[in-house]
Amino acid sequence: MSTAVEPVALAEALDAVVPGGVHFDAGHRAAYSTDASNYRQVPIGVVVPRTVEEAVAAVRVCHEHGVPLLSRGGGTSLAGQCTNTAVVIDWSVHCRSVLEVDAERRTCVVEPGIVLDDLNRELAPTGLRFGPEPATHRNCTIGGMIGNNSCGATAQRTGKVVDNVRRLEVLLADGTRFWCGPTTDEELAHIEARGDLRASVYRRLRDLAQEYADDVRHAFPHIPRRVSGYNLDSLLPEYGFDVARALVGSESTLVTILHAELELVPVLPESSLVVLGFDSIDAAADAVPSVLTHEPEALEGLDEHLLRDEKLQHEHLDAMAHLPAGRAYLVVQLSGESRDEVDKRAQRLHDDVDRWPHPPSTRVVSDPGEQAKIWTVREAGLGATAHPPGHRETHEGWEDSAVPVEALGDYLRDLRRLFEKFGYEDDAGPALYGHFGQGCVHTRIPFELTTTRGVAAFRSFLEAAADLVVRYGGSLSGEHGDGQTRGELLERMYPPRVVRAFQELKAIFDPRDLMNPGKVVHPRPLDHDLRWGPGWTPRQERRTWFAFPDDHGSFADAADRCVGVGRCRQSAPQDQVMCPSYQVTRDERHSTRGRSRLLFEMLDGHREGPIADGWRSEEVREALDLCLACKGCKHDCPVGVDMATYKAEFLAHHYAGRLRPRADYTLGWLPAGVRMARRAGLVGTANALFANPLTRRLGAAAAGLENRPFPPIAPQSLQEWASDRPARRTSGRNVLLWPDTFTNQFAPEIGQDAVRVLEDAGFSVEIPTEPLCCGLTWISTGQLRTARRKLTRATAVVADHLHRGGLVVGLEPSCTAVLRSDGPELLPENRDVRRLRDQTLTLAELLTRHAPDWHPELVGRAAAAQVHCHQHAIMGWDADEDLLASAGVDAERLPSGCCGLAGNFGFTRGHGEISRDIAGQALLPELARRSPDVAVLADGFSCRTQIEQLDGRKPLHLAQLLAQGL
Repeated sequence: MSTAVEPVALAEALDAVVPGGVHFDAGHRAAYSTDASNYRQVPIGVVVPRTVEEAVAAVRVCHEHGVPLLSRGGGTSLAGQCTNTAVVIDWSVHCRSVLEVDAERRTCVVEPGIVLDDLNRELAPTGLRFGPEPATHRNCTIGGMIGNNSCGATAQRTGKVVDNVRRLEVLLADGTRFWCGPTTDEELAHIEARGDLRASVYRRLRDLAQEYADDVRHAFPHIPRRVSGYNLDSLLPEYGFDVARALVGSESTLVTILHAELELVPVLPESSLVVLGFDSIDAAADAVPSVLTHEPEALEGLDEHLLRDEKLQHEHLDAMAHLPAGRAYLVVQLSGESRDEVDKRAQRLHDDVDRWPHPPSTRVVSDPGEQAKIWTVREAGLGATAHPPGHRETHEGWEDSAVPVEALGDYLRDLRRLFEKFGYEDDAGPALYGHFGQGCVHTRIPFELTTTRGVAAFRSFLEAAADLVVRYGGSLSGEHGDGQTRGELLERMYPPRVVRAFQELKAIFDPRDLMNPGKVVHPRPLDHDLRWGPGWTPRQERRTWFAFPDDHGSFADAADRCVGVGRCRQSAPQDQVMCPSYQVTRDERHSTRGRSRLLFEMLDGHREGPIADGWRSEEVREALDLCLACKGCKHDCPVGVDMATYKAEFLAHHYAGRLRPRADYTLGWLPAGVRMARRAGLVGTANALFANPLTRRLGAAAAGLENRPFPPIAPQSLQEWASDRPARRTSGRNVLLWPDTFTNQFAPEIGQDAVRVLEDAGFSVEIPTEPLCCGLTWISTGQLRTARRKLTRATAVVADHLHRGGLVVGLEPSCTAVLRSDGPELLPENRDVRRLRDQTLTLAELLTRHAPDWHPELVGRAAAAQVHCHQHAIMGWDADEDLLASAGVDAERLPSGCCGLAGNFGFTRGHGEISRDIAGQALLPELARRSPDVAVLADGFSCRTQIEQLDGRKPLHLAQLLAQGL
């Protein structure tokens, strides 16, 4: 930024044209400090325009003030092109509309912030889609895809983004705005006759193309995955002097993209996968040319190391169990208009493979659900290989090189030798996978980026790898672009004249070097601006409460776990829970990734970050305030970020030695408060106060709560009922029913039905009479000293039962998740806590595993299940699904994500609107589509409360539904 410009003056000028969308605070700057790469550059500020016109005005202001500018979509770039000391424009929040669809011409016009999956959902009624589909299709934006010239597996059929862009509306740094695309001689003459800046740009582009035409023709690799460098070939006459396609892949270094007219392809309704198993990944690569003769729509390779990494993390085991024999695989997708057509193509490939001298094992997969699972194995590559348990962490750097397909096997063998030379190859070995049908190879390498020696080796390896791929006539990047990782290496791939042509192209569009400077051309060194680096020393002055066993016991390593893939930025909960607050706010700070970035900056490893006050940071507290602690990220995040745990740890330190918000005392100490009210005989009085609108409003204000109905305390607790009930013994195994606060104090009828069910199944049920609490409410509010004490006492109560090998049944998912996950991380030295973890089951798990022949008769009953977030994250719903099916229940899991109440979250003042908006995102609409005759299942107390208050239905716990069939 120009030294003559003050950030305050710049922010004020921007706020005048983008009111409410300008953020120069430390929290936003921290959240945007890096992308999915190895690089970190703290931005000057962040602009979130509500319209394209606001973005145009913001660009004009930045140009007037002489400050760098960076357009950003999903922020998942792997080469550092989405991080810079610049004003960042985030298009993904508001500018995501489809403006026009022309099904006859197979085109659409979109704003740059629209997410690919959202676009294709809108296009679905037309039978068309946008072709290229990266693994990040759930959250990558069209603008980002254009900036990176993205591809994905489907590029085998549809080509790169550059092959699917018809026109672009672009903005130069000084505010000049125009549509561009293929340009005829007549159109070029008309443009040049105008005599304006656009005319000057086109004239200079024509001269550039003429001067360097032969250089481009000879120097550009003739492979489908040449992504490195600018698309100068698109300016050649044989490609129609296509200015739009010349700008694709320019990584925000040339222009700002305002709108895009895209070419669409028909959706092929039928497909099959032919999976081929080989002894090695290079053998699989050798077979690619033969497979390509069958014209597959996608052809992907994956090796045993990728599968090993996923197995270590217990991911996609069911899909891998159905792979044919082999240590490496080609996944071949064949698609068509009819099932018969696809089956014949698959049979021809199968027959052809059988005639090879050394035929691989083969399996044909026609079921769409099983195909989706196999694709998930492939798409999980980046996340699965980043933090493989028991092995070195890996990083990007050489993650998408591309070579001619006929040379792919030899290239992989040489690449393995290079790994060995630099000490990156061991029994684990970097996984090799990718778009083999176009010679593109993905990998993550265990670079050591925190020592001088390791960073030097990183540079030396990239230089050697660049020379290797050039020898094979390949491209440094086959998908992810150049950015800072490979910008410096372009001179190894291209002759000096072509590199000079790139520099001249940059000067034509951006003479002041304000557009994402330091990337692609005139690049900053590839070993500068590292997110870590030899001087990175995170501050972790205090002992942590949690053990962080998956992160070497280090909160700093936990905060650094996020690799930036952005799965948490999904706009709707189609197939995941995380991140509910992002889904309704679309604020980067309120995504799991954004919160991870703030925590990373809070530890101040570079000593010059935006977060200056460590654990006391208000910016971090604000970002975590809208974290529902749903734990969805622990399951849904590709690298297992557990933001609920990080939040609890942060709050414990943030409020250490000082007063907390009132709601923390009210809701955190809820179990103790309800127990005291019962002992004092004040349950009726408390319920009357909660039921009266005036006293409830006054009480909520005093307690720091939302003014919403509070669930009434039951007249008799489950423990009181159990004490009054005559003892019943069966010859079956003794189990202990955990009397969690919510079941015990608020919904004892659920516990009573659970006892009936368990006894009918042949179990002898014990319910402790002593006060028992797992500490959940104290954990969620960060009162971890008390949580440890509560859990220690509770474990001591049931210790004898545990020592006898007795099983414990949990009815409330959030409390069961504490026993199964949080507890052992809070008290890792306590053997009984570990026993409690290992011997605690859900009701469905107990019945399916230990009473498999028992089931009630509920044939014909229909049910829709709202699965509690903690059950989704920790225990899973498979046992419930199996149990309900065996009972004859037609049960459907609602695709609804989090209910929005999330324990204390929805009752805490300031969260009411967000809580309702989350429920309205999917849960309430899904319920509205179900008949009143369908039973709504919700094991979570929070879920039942939210549904009853916002939808009006009275949901059932699994125990209640099962009891109806006794």
